[in-house]
Amino acid sequence: MTVYYCYDAYCDWCYGFSPVIGRIYEEYRHSLAFEVLSGGMILPDKPQPIGVIADYIRGAHKIVEERTGIRFGADWLWHINNPDESDWYPNSEKPAIALCIFKDYYPDKSVLFAGELQYALHYEGRDLTDDEAYRHLAEKYQIPEKEFFGKLHHPAYKEKAHDEFALVRQLKVDGFPTLFLQVSESKFYLLTRGYADYETVKKGIGQAVSSGSSDAALQGK
Repeated sequence: MTVYYCYDAYCDWCYGFSPVIGRIYEEYRHSLAFEVLSGGMILPDKPQPIGVIADYIRGAHKIVEERTGIRFGADWLWHINNPDESDWYPNSEKPAIALCIFKDYYPDKSVLFAGELQYALHYEGRDLTDDEAYRHLAEKYQIPEKEFFGKLHHPAYKEKAHDEFALVRQLKVDGFPTLFLQVSESKFYLLTRGYADYETVKKGIGQAVSSGSSDAALQGK
C-alpha cells in the first residue's frame, strides 16, 4: 500500500501540513510506502513577479498560521510585504525537478525532502527558482553537487517533473495538499483534500486499511 502526497513547494497550506505528513511518515514508513508528487501549482507561460500573488498570501498566511501552528519566516515575509522591491518570480518547475533528482538517491525519503523545500522557501526565504537555494540540501543529503546541478538543468528531469504534474491532473487533484492511500492496483482512498490535522489523517489511514468505510468518511476537513 502506498500513500500519495500531492503537494506544491509554493503551497502555503502544504507548508502548514508538512509537520502532519512528516509525523505520519515517521509512524507508518515501515508499513506503508510514501510517494510525493509535485502538482505544478505555479507554471506561468511568462514569468510573473511575486506581486501578482502577494496580496492574497499576505492575508492567507495568517490563517494558515492560526489553523496549523506553523510559522512563516521573516525573510519570506519580506518578499510578501515588499513585492515591489522583490526580485522573485515564483515557478513550481525547479523545486519539482529537484524533488525528482532527490528520489534518485533517496526514493523512500521524498516526504522529508518536500518538507525541506517548503521550509527553505517559507521560513528561510530562499528563492526556489535560484540554483543556490538547493546547495545546502545537496550538502545535507550528501548528493554530489556536480551531479545534482547537472541534473537540475537536464531535459530528462524536467520531463520527469512534468510527468508528475500530468499524473496529479489525472488523479483529478484540484487543490493542495491532497493525500491518497492506494490499497490495491485500482483502488484509491482519499484521505484529505486540503489541510487536515494528524488525528484526521491517522483515522483515515486506519479506515482505508481496513476497507470498512465509505470514501466520504475518509475525507479530511
